[in-house]
Amino acid sequence: MTTLTVFTPTYNRAYCLDKCYESLKKQTSQDFVWLVIDDGSTDDTEELVKSWIEEEFITIHYCRQENQGMHGAHNTAYQLIETELNVCIDSDDYMPEDAVEKINTFWREYGNPSVGGIIGLDAYTDQNIIGTELPKKVKCSTLFDLYHKHGVQGDKKLVYRTELTKKYPYPLFDGEKYVGLAYKYFKLDEHYELLLMNEVLCCVEYLEDGSSRNMLKQYRRNPKGFSFYRKELMKLSFTSVPFQFRQSIHYVSSSLLEKNWRFLSESPKKGLTCLAIPFGLLLYLYITNKTKDVIY
Repeated sequence: MTTLTVFTPTYNRAYCLDKCYESLKKQTSQDFVWLVIDDGSTDDTEELVKSWIEEEFITIHYCRQENQGMHGAHNTAYQLIETELNVCIDSDDYMPEDAVEKINTFWREYGNPSVGGIIGLDAYTDQNIIGTELPKKVKCSTLFDLYHKHGVQGDKKLVYRTELTKKYPYPLFDGEKYVGLAYKYFKLDEHYELLLMNEVLCCVEYLEDGSSRNMLKQYRRNPKGFSFYRKELMKLSFTSVPFQFRQSIHYVSSSLLEKNWRFLSESPKKGLTCLAIPFGLLLYLYITNKTKDVIY
């Protein structure tokens, strides 16, 4: 049985999706399937992917859906994936030629039901590591502790056991297209650590139309999604009071953008949220000023 699913959510990225495809064709191990979730593209993504399916170089599964945003595409992927492991490679990224082999070999040697999966490295297209490497003396860690306890910086690549990623689906809000993907990862942190693997599994290019370059606009357009995300982070059992206070500030700001005047009564941390109101108001004013040109 195939071990790994590489899944790629894509929306109007036909112009760059071939980089991902070409990298998968060159993999030293073919023990994977590529799952493409077309999130309602209006370009020629469907025709392009179907032409690749006909080439039969690699196993490709294609699913098209109405546009739901990145988190909605992730929901669909997790519903469809049947392999033991999965990893998301975005439409503007690609994998080094030995990435699949390294993942599968590492998992066969160290993987077990007590861990949630693997954390690997992301690199820029010039092969420089994004942020910092993983701590060499630490074998397992939650994603949260990796950043907040071990001082790791920069994006990392997550390989999860599929049975776990089927849990905690992202909510969909009418008229919105964004919920922070880390919601699921931090929920899984409450139960599982991840194996650390200091190997580059993905090469990343931050394009101008990527969500990471447009976060303030995302914030403005998706206040319900951001509000949900911040509330869930406030509930996490392993976080500190300063962390929860920062989430409260963002929760207040998102609630004001949403015009939800019941935010205090709905907060899981009412005392912290009350203290956060002045700071949340300032953040709300900053965001609305910086996103005056946002068209809904």
